[in-house]
Amino acid sequence: MPTPLIEKRVSEILLLGYSMAGEETVIAAPELNVCFDIGKAPAEVLSCDHLCLSHGHPDHAAGLHYYFTQRYFLDNTPGTCYLPEHLLEPAQDLMQVWARIEGRYTQANLVVARPGEDIPIRKDLLLRPFQVNHGVPALGFAVVEVRHKLRPEYNGLTGPQLVELKKQGQSIDYQIEIPLIAYCGDTAVGDFLDLDHVRNAKVLLLECTFFDDEHVSRARAGKHIHIHDLPKIMPRLRNPHIVLFHQTRRTFIVHAKQQLAELLSPTDRERVVLLMDRPRKPRPE
Repeated sequence: MPTPLIEKRVSEILLLGYSMAGEETVIAAPELNVCFDIGKAPAEVLSCDHLCLSHGHPDHAAGLHYYFTQRYFLDNTPGTCYLPEHLLEPAQDLMQVWARIEGRYTQANLVVARPGEDIPIRKDLLLRPFQVNHGVPALGFAVVEVRHKLRPEYNGLTGPQLVELKKQGQSIDYQIEIPLIAYCGDTAVGDFLDLDHVRNAKVLLLECTFFDDEHVSRARAGKHIHIHDLPKIMPRLRNPHIVLFHQTRRTFIVHAKQQLAELLSPTDRERVVLLMDRPRKPRPE
């Protein structure tokens, strides 16, 4: 059976994804042409040209080769995977092994992502990797919109006047950044939550794996977030929308929503949605 992806429009951003801890995590923002982790490479995300791989655990990375080979069969450009530095050589080896199995080599653009080093993906859009706090080396990724504004002192000048100033070497505009999405991958709480492009993103994709009281120690050991961590970190976050993902099958959505209502203030609760909270289908009359 194909992965049953969930579609959510959060703020003005369309999300398409599925996340079940230990099984599969893949979340795409198709209108931004970006996919975070690849899971088992469901067909709906193959059109995204930019793939951000947070770490190498199979539930996040198993479909890496399939992503590239299916794009080839669909006659698309190869696409690009941005991944932590230590995964570059293993990923290259993976593509070579599959070439031996498959009988042909599929082109794969594999690019090292380093914390704090911006990656332009569009004239007005960039990826900004950041280090997260997991049991293996792992990255989060922010998608940041870049806009240029005319400096106030040049308001009212004509086009030719502005062109002349630029010819003279004058800087007539300044750059502003608008963090659109921050994806944290698998992680425990960490200092990265205080980064402006994380805590100010319009949409924060934040894992929350454990919900049972007796699983706090498991969360700490595996470096995951427990629901009891949320009341402590919510004041640090300015995001208008926070999407929780990476729950386990033992977590029922209705119970998770009840716990969120009990633990968070009404204002904070309004900011939080669960990725796996499927919209209910209307009952037939």
